[in-house]
Amino acid sequence: MSTQFESIAPHAPASGTPAGDATRAAPRRGLSRGVLSAGLAAIAWLASAAQTTWWPSLDDWPYTREFIVLKLALAAFAVALGVAGWRGSQSPSPTAARASAWLRAMPWLLALALGVSAWEAVTAQLEWLPRPFFAPPQALIGVFAEDYPRLGSSVVHSFGLLAYGYVLGAVAGFVTGVSIGWSQAVSYWVHPVLRLIGPLPATAWLPLAFFFFPSSFSASVFLIALATAFPVAVLTWSGVASVNPAYYDIARTLGARPSFLILRVAIPAALPSVFVGLFMGLGASFSVLIVAEMMGVKAGLGWYLQWAQGWAAYSNMYAALLVMALMCSGLITLLFRVRDRLLAWQKGLLKW
Repeated sequence: MSTQFESIAPHAPASGTPAGDATRAAPRRGLSRGVLSAGLAAIAWLASAAQTTWWPSLDDWPYTREFIVLKLALAAFAVALGVAGWRGSQSPSPTAARASAWLRAMPWLLALALGVSAWEAVTAQLEWLPRPFFAPPQALIGVFAEDYPRLGSSVVHSFGLLAYGYVLGAVAGFVTGVSIGWSQAVSYWVHPVLRLIGPLPATAWLPLAFFFFPSSFSASVFLIALATAFPVAVLTWSGVASVNPAYYDIARTLGARPSFLILRVAIPAALPSVFVGLFMGLGASFSVLIVAEMMGVKAGLGWYLQWAQGWAAYSNMYAALLVMALMCSGLITLLFRVRDRLLAWQKGLLKW
């Protein structure tokens, strides 16, 4: 027995071995790089604040002082994270672990400082880009500070319209996909119709939708639902059709009824494909949402974009595009969180 232990013991990594030192050194190297990035980001934001303060703009842009304060706040944020990361590299702690997660974003904060400085230089200070098509960063701050009631109501309206259309389309597509994948009779009658109508862009139905539906809101809901339903139906159908037949045979052997086979076997096995369809439907619904709001709806982000373009308020248009990007990214991230919770065994297989 002692011989066996002596042969095994040398393979166990001790705390003082080079392997143990390398294991502990890897997070420290990551923290060191993060601290360096945080320091560079702080310097970049301080330099950007100095640029705004001592390099006069060719025009007197409002909210310049608030813009300088924002830059200084971002520089202070980078310094605080750098100090926390440096302390964490000396003595690891839960606070240091949280700071390490934030430090991974410091290269982006540095790139943002450089991009904002270049943007301000070519618009406000050099005016190389023609006005009013290109506005400096101060103009976006002015939009969020002065026009937030109209912009906020547009976000609320767009979110409500998107929620109605997307939920209706997802439910309709899911039911259609399960029915086609399960029933040969339904597949015989519905599949040709799906192949004929589904590939058509939902925006092609705009004239008919606004003619047949009583309001522009209901017509927009129909178009968003139509754009969502097709990818959800196709991928749900593919997921149900690709379920291993052995699962059904085992369930039937145990006395399962058809309802059990659909609800407990087919649908759970098809959920990965269903979520892919939901992601595709969400992307399609955003494009239809903006087009529908531009064509007939008197509120929402699409309407706001058209209104800003009509009044040559391009800073408002850029602010709306930024809000729209954050809204789209946030909803897709939320959908991924739901997927990871429901499909824990496939967490990380689909990236976003």
